[in-house]
Amino acid sequence: MTNSQRLADLGIELPAVVPPLAAYVPAKRFGELVFTSGQLPVRDGTLLATGKVGADVTPTEAAGLARQCALNALAAVDALVGIDAVVSVVKVVGFVASAPGFNGQPGVINGASELLGEIFGDAGSHARSAVGVSELPLDAPVEVELTVAVG
Repeated sequence: MTNSQRLADLGIELPAVVPPLAAYVPAKRFGELVFTSGQLPVRDGTLLATGKVGADVTPTEAAGLARQCALNALAAVDALVGIDAVVSVVKVVGFVASAPGFNGQPGVINGASELLGEIFGDAGSHARSAVGVSELPLDAPVEVELTVAVG
């Protein structure tokens, strides 16, 4: 089964690529790897939430936002090489704008990781960093970037 067939079976449509906010590209290929720029939880041109996780945004809400970030990253990969070219998810890096004392970053970034597992199965297993930060662009609560291997 192809990745695009799996997405269809799951009822998941990749969104349009989110336009860059500054001087960068959404995704860049180097050899057999594609690196995405950090993706915010944007849908249909709208940032879905703002604020700090653990204060303004609940961890559960933030996990859903991380899922949207991962979808946006996959859209960038798809636009560059096609989603069916992905053979493995290599690395996920997630940034969580965290309220003081909030230390549940891994649970938030699970929103992205679990989505990748749903779509790619064993090929969605990946190395990962989940980092708490004080601020993200546009006051977004979460940002996710991916590295995938393509064939």
